[in-house]
Amino acid sequence: KAYAVPMDFYWRNLLYIAEQVFLDPLPAFKYFISQEYLDRPNSYSGDQSKLRIWRGGEKAHPELLEFMARGETTAMPKILHHLWHDRVNMEFAEACMQAMFWHQGMGGRFNDYLDSDAYRANADRAILAYFRGNPLMLGLYKLFPEMMLEKVKQLSYYANLGLFWEVMAPVFFEMSDIYEEGGFKGVPDAMNFLVNGIFAVAGRPIYHHVFINGECHEIIPKSEGFTWLYEAALPYVEAVFYRTAPFRGTKSYNAQAGQVPAKQQDFIYGILYADVFPVGSAGIPPTLLMQDMLHFLPAELRELYKQHKRGESDQLIQLGVTFQRSMYNVTSAVIQALRCAL
Repeated sequence: KAYAVPMDFYWRNLLYIAEQVFLDPLPAFKYFISQEYLDRPNSYSGDQSKLRIWRGGEKAHPELLEFMARGETTAMPKILHHLWHDRVNMEFAEACMQAMFWHQGMGGRFNDYLDSDAYRANADRAILAYFRGNPLMLGLYKLFPEMMLEKVKQLSYYANLGLFWEVMAPVFFEMSDIYEEGGFKGVPDAMNFLVNGIFAVAGRPIYHHVFINGECHEIIPKSEGFTWLYEAALPYVEAVFYRTAPFRGTKSYNAQAGQVPAKQQDFIYGILYADVFPVGSAGIPPTLLMQDMLHFLPAELRELYKQHKRGESDQLIQLGVTFQRSMYNVTSAVIQALRCAL
């Protein structure tokens, strides 16, 4: 649950950026998600869902809304929470997206499609529609078309990751509820639930739609047949859990001395390999997530962490260790679901 609550914000904000903010040249308020997206029904929870994974509601989680209103301080205007950095750390979600975008080609046909003529044509129509009546940006697009296209490709990965996490949030919410009810007798039970849940949604469409002046532009239409397991889950696990890149601000690497792999496919800096202690610094992506999770940590885990030698002062590190172990299970579940799907 501690991961699911911030994830409920991540997926909504990722889709908000991909579908609404789009190519805003000054996206200073991209983390100020609209009420429409907070109320957006999750496809896998709520009475309206065709395949209901979580028994809870379809809108943003109540604990998330409460935190957004009060934060760690008190109730005040959203802009003040933002400037005080008393908010959900969307920078973590963007770091995951950037890892997927940079490594690319981690599975499925999604990345290949981004280089196709069909994608270029769809993106071109959306760009021209978005900047209609803006001669400055249209002129910039004419001068540097590849720059705009590259930005749209990145936004397609925003949509990809948002649709991936839209599934995982209710999965983790339901797992939390089952655990609290005593339904899981051990790790194998939790693994079976994960594998079955992932396999059930394997065919969920992955797409990228943009809404401009009330009109929907299909940059990646659902008809392309991209699916959740192959085009989202596999690239996410490979890029984020295994590869990513060295975290800035933790250690200096000399590439000329061979301290960084010469080939991108040899990168092994993912969360499964991360040394939790040195990455526990301000601004480092895993720490941003740990801070988000700490707000929603169950009382049982708080008491467990207090028993550690460093007590409450070490909560973020202990939370990072717990998260890392949990992600081994998620990785294994994705691999097992893939085996069932083949």
